[in-house]
Amino acid sequence: MQPAVMCHGPFDYRWEDVPVPTAGPGEVVIDVGACGVCASDVKCYSGAPLFWGDDDREGYVQGPVIPGHEFVGTVAELGEGAAERFGLAIGDTAISEQIVPCGACRYCDRGQYWMCQVHDIYGFRRSVHGGWAPRMKFPSNARVYKVPADVPMWQAALIEPLACSIHAVERGEIELGDVVVIAGAGTLGLGMVAAARLKSPASLVVLDMNDDRLDVARALGADVTLNPGREDALQAVLDMTEGYGCDVYIEATGHPDAVKQGLFMIRKLGTFVEFSVMREPVTVDWTIIGDTKELNIHGSHLGPYCYPIAIDMIAKGRIDVAQVVTHRLPLEDYAEAIELVRAGSESIKVLLEPSR
Repeated sequence: MQPAVMCHGPFDYRWEDVPVPTAGPGEVVIDVGACGVCASDVKCYSGAPLFWGDDDREGYVQGPVIPGHEFVGTVAELGEGAAERFGLAIGDTAISEQIVPCGACRYCDRGQYWMCQVHDIYGFRRSVHGGWAPRMKFPSNARVYKVPADVPMWQAALIEPLACSIHAVERGEIELGDVVVIAGAGTLGLGMVAAARLKSPASLVVLDMNDDRLDVARALGADVTLNPGREDALQAVLDMTEGYGCDVYIEATGHPDAVKQGLFMIRKLGTFVEFSVMREPVTVDWTIIGDTKELNIHGSHLGPYCYPIAIDMIAKGRIDVAQVVTHRLPLEDYAEAIELVRAGSESIKVLLEPSR
């Protein structure tokens, strides 16, 4: 048995003993080195309808389940065929994508595995426990990658959120000369800053209500930072674009006001990327999207085909993850970690480290 965090329901997370996983055919078992606490984890903890359901829809959490999807660890056990399939050996550092696709549905057949119709998700479905435990297992149909040995675990734990950030930036279809606005300077938004910087936009603008996070955004490559709580961000962007508005707007705050703000801030025929997992449904004026501006509205989900890019960016220092990771706590301090992320005022990325 091993101690782990177990999610039984909203506000019902328990420190309890669970069986130690073992590797079956094609499976990988890792000793977790670090696992992040995501805003989605906090929404799940606090009972958001998207996760637990309400009168209008069914939630996708299936408890009891060990949370945690931003994990990385050391290979401890390899099932038959796993070493050859994933190119791994005992002692390697390994990571798995958050989604575990079925491999047989229409989307998987088309290579669109991140939209798998019947997928599992680490940390939210009891069939694939997450990384808030000393040891966890990757199923045989997981998408697994080897991480360079010289990348510290606490840095490698940023691979999953950075992959999501890269995908959102790719969905923005940024071109040379574009004015790009990223709303939100949390872990995901900051990853978007680093990725968007590589696209060489004419101006990269970051919005956030926290000045400390805006300082980090500038360090990672933002040209302009604005605090909407203290200044008229909409007017500032209009002023810098001769009244037209930004070319690309990426929403990464998780707040409904940022969606509405973006619709006014973006130019006609611009591209709006919606990344955030909202706590509740958001209502907007769809006339702006269609008749008024004819916008390109792109969703962004997970980090498909982006893990190798994220691994390379971190390994080569193209994003200074030390600017993003603010707290590293032992696993048993999970309640403190959740509260740090819920508050958001003193943290960016909070990590749980089972061996700490």
